Order: sequence, then structure tokens, then C-alpha cells
Amino acid sequence: MKHFLSVTDVSDIQALVAKANEAKSDPWRHESLGHHKTLGLLFFNPSLRTRLSTVKAAQHLGMKVLVMNVSQDSWQLETEDGVVMDGGKAEHVKEAAAVVGQYCDIISVRSFPTLVDREADYAEKLLHAFVNHSGRPVVNMESSTVHPLQSLADVQTIEGNRLTDRPKVVMSWAPHIKALPQAVPNSFAQWMAQMDYDFVITAPDGFELAEAFTNGVQQTADQEAALKNADFVYVKNWSSFHDYGAVGRFPDWCIDGEKMALTNNGRFMHCLPVRRNVVVSDQVLDDPRALHLEQANNRLWAAQAVLQSILEDL
Repeated sequence: MKHFLSVTDVSDIQALVAKANEAKSDPWRHESLGHHKTLGLLFFNPSLRTRLSTVKAAQHLGMKVLVMNVSQDSWQLETEDGVVMDGGKAEHVKEAAAVVGQYCDIISVRSFPTLVDREADYAEKLLHAFVNHSGRPVVNMESSTVHPLQSLADVQTIEGNRLTDRPKVVMSWAPHIKALPQAVPNSFAQWMAQMDYDFVITAPDGFELAEAFTNGVQQTADQEAALKNADFVYVKNWSSFHDYGAVGRFPDWCIDGEKMALTNNGRFMHCLPVRRNVVVSDQVLDDPRALHLEQANNRLWAAQAVLQSILEDL
């Protein structure tokens, strides 16, 4: 694997899931693989699971890890070409990426969208600048449009808990108090399209995801119909793609026990963090069938599988 930017960089999802499961059963098996190798983690936005899981995954593989909160610890980076840099941004990403590439063998980047300029966000200029100018493999730790490490952990979680050959997986929009990116749902839809699942997206009118990521997947505003007989219910808020960045309240879209009762004894999923009794009720989150903590655990093994795959090809 050269880079891990999205599902398109994965030639065999099942093989990558198997590698994640192997790491889960024997974390230190490939500890020598990353000996004398350095992983650089660049955070332009906050992180809990992504930061801790990726650091620990690298340690399991014997790597040294450098971590920088770029928005706080570094110069502000310019990403546009041909600009006169007479404003607040002191360094161009071309130089910054090249320098980081001299210090690190693999670079991981996390950067959220502005949710103001859809064209600029969906161009993924920052992520691609590190790909183009660092000379190193790049891992996407969540960008403006996708979060492939989360999606790999999600697939690992579903594969480890499914009881049928072709489970019904529903991704349901949920209310929130602020605008959130489309990255997690975009990515999940991309990965689900590669799996032999019965996959449905349900969201209020106006909150349909971009066709480029849903690839013709059914999207419906009838939440109750979508939930019927579901084996897995992945709950996530996202702001509007069409009315870019718009927030939807719709408190009746909160997932509660009554809605889960429509499912086929369905398993609840969420990427975390989650706002209790806004996105989902306490009753559902505290139910032993909820899988959100297992998903969080699998973030470690997903990251380890990706780093291992890249190290094996260095």
C-alpha cells in the first residue's frame, strides 16, 4: 500500500480486515517491522481516538512517533499556489510537507473542512499537498470528505458481529447542536458500497449525501421504514451537502429504544464522540448490544493494519 487516503487505496478489504484481526489477536507480532522508522502525526483539528489509536498502533509495530498540533504549535500554512504571502500565513505547505517528509517515513494528517466553501473543502488541497510534496506515504486520519480509518474499523466491527451472509446495514442521520462534516458518512457509504451488504441511508430531505460518495445507494427520508429489520444501525449527524454546512435540528430523528425495536434485534453503532439524548438515548447507548466501544477498540487494529501494509511496501 502506497498511501491510505480512502477506500480506493485498498485492493482487498477483506484481506485488510483479516490483517486488523490478526493484530487484535497478537499486537506485537510484527514489532520489528517498524524498527528505525518514524511516523509523523499532524493534527490540524482535535482528536481522541484517532490520536491514541494511531500512536499505539505505531508502537506495536516498533515505530517512533512524532506528534504535532499544527494549528497551535506550528506556522499557519498556505495551501494556494501563486499567492503573495503577505498575510498571516508564514509558510507554504510545499515547504512544510517537504520538511516533514525529511523527518518521517510515514506521515498521517488530520484536517477538517471549513463547512463554508464546499468547492475548496472537497478539493482536499491540504491532504493532497502532503501527498504531492512530502515524498512519503500519507495516511488520512480524517480529511474534509472522508475518514477511512474509521470506516475500516466499522467494517471490522460489522464483520465480527454479523449473523447473516448479507446483513442489512442502515446509516441514520441524527440531530446535533452544531454543523458537523460529511466525512464519516461519506466514507462509510464508500466502504459499504464495496461490501455485499443490504445498505440504506436515511436522512431528512435536504441532507442527502453527495452522489460521488453514495454511488447510487438508496437514500430515503423515511427513517422508520429504513430501520425495519436492520441488523446494524450506524447513527451519525452531518451538515447539509446541498445547502452546504447547514445544521438540521429535527429532534424526532434521535435514535431511541422504540426505533431500535423496529430492527432485527439490531446492533447500534456510532463513531464517537456522541451527545447523549441528542443523537441517541441513554437506553440505546447503555444497552449491552451497542457496539460503539467495540468500534473504538477496533480503531487501534485498523490503524495497525494500515501502517503494517505501508511498512511492508516501503
